[in-house]
Amino acid sequence: MGRNDDAIAQRKAQHLDICSDAERYAVEGGSTLLDEVRFVHRALPELNEPDVDLGTSFLDMPVSMPVFISSMTGGSAEGYRVNRLLARVAQESGIPVGTGSIRILFRKPDVIDHFMLKRIASGVPVFANIGGVQLVDPAQDPLLELIRRLEVDAVAVHLNPGQEVVQPEGDRAFRGVLDGIARLCERSPVPVIVKETGFGIGPAEAALLVDRGVRYVDVAGNGGTNWVTVERYRMDPAEQEVADEFADWGIPTGVAVAACDSLPGRILASGGIRSGMDVARAIALGAQAAGLALPFARAVVSGGYESARALAERIRSVLRTVMVLTGSPTIDALRRAPLVRSARFTEMTSALREADAERLHG
Repeated sequence: MGRNDDAIAQRKAQHLDICSDAERYAVEGGSTLLDEVRFVHRALPELNEPDVDLGTSFLDMPVSMPVFISSMTGGSAEGYRVNRLLARVAQESGIPVGTGSIRILFRKPDVIDHFMLKRIASGVPVFANIGGVQLVDPAQDPLLELIRRLEVDAVAVHLNPGQEVVQPEGDRAFRGVLDGIARLCERSPVPVIVKETGFGIGPAEAALLVDRGVRYVDVAGNGGTNWVTVERYRMDPAEQEVADEFADWGIPTGVAVAACDSLPGRILASGGIRSGMDVARAIALGAQAAGLALPFARAVVSGGYESARALAERIRSVLRTVMVLTGSPTIDALRRAPLVRSARFTEMTSALREADAERLHG
C-alpha cells in the first residue's frame, strides 16, 4: 500500500473511532425536527397485531421492513470488520445495506474482498458507495467495472461538500458533479442512489437528480452525525473555531422529507434517524425507507453482531406497534396515517420549498 493509501486508511480509521466513541467525541448536532411530528392515536384501530405486515420493496426487491443500514465506513481493517458484521445483520434482518466508499479500490484493487458484501448478504439489496467528486472525470469505465465486479444491486453517490471543504486533505472542486451523476445514470448497470451526508437535499435539487435518472434521493439531513464536527477533532485549534460555527448547519431531515412530497417513492430518509419512532415518522412523511448508520456502527463496535441485530429487532418492534396504534395494516397504509405537525415544522417545510425553488429557478 502506498503512502497515499496509508493516509486514506488512517483517515477512515480515525473517522470510525471518532464516530463510534460517544463518550470521547460528540459528533451529533442539530435536530431532525421529527419530534415535532406526532401520530394520531387510534383507540379503535380495528386491527389485529399479527395481521400487521411490515414488508415493502427497495430497488424492486422485497425487504422485511422499510429500514436500511446506511453506508458509513470503509478503507480500513476495522471498517472491513464492521461492514462484514453489518452485512450479516442485514441478511438476517432482511434489510438493505450499503458498503463504505469504494474509492480506495481505484488505487488498491487487491482489497476488493473488503467490499464484497453481497457474498454475505445475498438475500437483500446491497449498494456500493462512491463520492460525487469522483464522477467529474468523464472516464467512468473503471467505476462501472468495479460495480460489476462487486455484484451490487445499486450504487450510492455521496455528496459531502460540507465535509470535504473543511477536511485538511479534502477536495475543494465541486463543479460538474451533477453532470457526472447524469452520465453514471446513463451507463450504470444498476440503479443510482444519491445521498447527502448530514446536511440535507432540498426539493428542487432532489427533483433535478430524479430528472437526471437517479432512482432514490436520500436527503440525509441535519440532526445526526455532523461531518464538519467529525473533522473538527482532526484539526488544530484555529481551524476548530471555524468548524464550530457549522455545528447546526443543514436542512433538518424531517423537513427535507416533507418538502419532497412531490417525489413519491423516490425519497429515502437518513441523518439523525435513531429509533423505530423516527423511522415510522419518516415513512409517514413520505420516505420510501429510512436509514441508520451511526447507531448500527456504535452497536457493532460496542457489542458486536448480537448488539446490532438487537437494534434492528427493536426498530421492527416499535414500527409494528406504531402501525397497530395508527390502524395501519401495511407500510402503504402507514404512509397515509394522519399526522399532527407543529406550526414550526409546517412553516419550515413551506419556507424550504419556496426558498429552494427561488434559488434554482428564480
